[in-house]
Amino acid sequence: MTATAHEPTTHEAIVRPVDWRAPISFIVFALVGFFAFGVNGPSTDVVFSWAAKGTPSVLPDLTVNARALGFVIGGLMFAITALTFWLALTRRKISAWIVVGFALLFLIGLLGWVGAGGRVPIVYLLTGAIAFSVPVVLGALAGAMGERAGVTNIAIEGQLLMGAFTAAFVGTITGNLIIAMFAGMISGSLIGALLAVFSVKYHVDQIIVGVVVNVLVAGITSFVHSSMMTRDEQAYNYPGTLPAIRIPLLSEIPVIGPVLFNQRITTYLMFALVIFVTVLLYKTRTGLRLRAVGEHPLAADTVGINVNRTRFWVVTLSGLIAGLGGVALSIGSVGGFIREMSAGQGYIALACVILGRWNPLAATAAAFLFGFSKQFGVWAAQAGAAIPTDFINMIPYIVTLIAVGGFVGRSIAPAAINKPYVKS
Repeated sequence: MTATAHEPTTHEAIVRPVDWRAPISFIVFALVGFFAFGVNGPSTDVVFSWAAKGTPSVLPDLTVNARALGFVIGGLMFAITALTFWLALTRRKISAWIVVGFALLFLIGLLGWVGAGGRVPIVYLLTGAIAFSVPVVLGALAGAMGERAGVTNIAIEGQLLMGAFTAAFVGTITGNLIIAMFAGMISGSLIGALLAVFSVKYHVDQIIVGVVVNVLVAGITSFVHSSMMTRDEQAYNYPGTLPAIRIPLLSEIPVIGPVLFNQRITTYLMFALVIFVTVLLYKTRTGLRLRAVGEHPLAADTVGINVNRTRFWVVTLSGLIAGLGGVALSIGSVGGFIREMSAGQGYIALACVILGRWNPLAATAAAFLFGFSKQFGVWAAQAGAAIPTDFINMIPYIVTLIAVGGFVGRSIAPAAINKPYVKS
């Protein structure tokens, strides 16, 4: 009698391995929330305020004990964590809503812990979060478009920086901030065209070209800044800021009114572009062709789509969006150009693209997460939180790293990304 090897039958289902990444991340944050906010939390009251400081609100302030809030938040986080372990064991998908709800609970506990003995200004936090998010959202939209077409746009950092520099310079020279805004967008587009020429036409490695472009832009802007702008700021670097535009009636809505409808034009354009890019990519023939050259360029070529020409114009025109992000940095925020003021936000935008799985809406949500964490750092420092300043400055980047590594894990990029297309 001879032994025979076991052969799988058609009745045996393929069982996928249990994914423990999310439950383990949840348990770590639940432990932090319970012990930091509850067990060791301050026993003083915290006031959640729904209006800007000094302005009346129809919503009354909410006063709670910070430690009691920490215990409640910690308990709810443990309950959600138990649910995720059960979902993982039964090999079921953990809904994005569960992640969002868990994150909101942790955020409320964190705000209560930091604001204990004082006030948590919700409107101030949300308004600042949107302001910090604008350049990252616009950079992420540009990155999503380029990568959907098969081009890795590492040069977003350079496009943001050049857009900020050009807007400040042109705005000072002309005295017209609208002209400055368009100039900043065009400069971002030109940087995109430079990347497209080398990566699409001459097939140079997209990552290397992008890094080189970023270094080149940093060098040019730093040289002009130190040789001209700092010597005579009134003549070359004093453009002012775009005015805030209050939308009647809508701006009077409690909480969301001042947050969403009392912003600068760059913020309104950001919201419009999020919708436009999403519709363009998923609801139009142009978007279908764009995604086709990023997924299967040979098939796209077979049906008559010029792959390289499509990639060139997508990267070039998406540079307009990234350039607008640079405009938001200079004349949309601080009213001038500061050396290397993009400060790595182009790379954060690329991380948001991956975190959002190359979807514009999800990438926007990821960018808002970065913006809120940055605004939280500003507020925590002002509130005198017992957190070292250096650690506060690291918060946005730590949050981004945890989000990408802990909750997203392996992402599947467009199939033809970073692959030059040579027509045979």
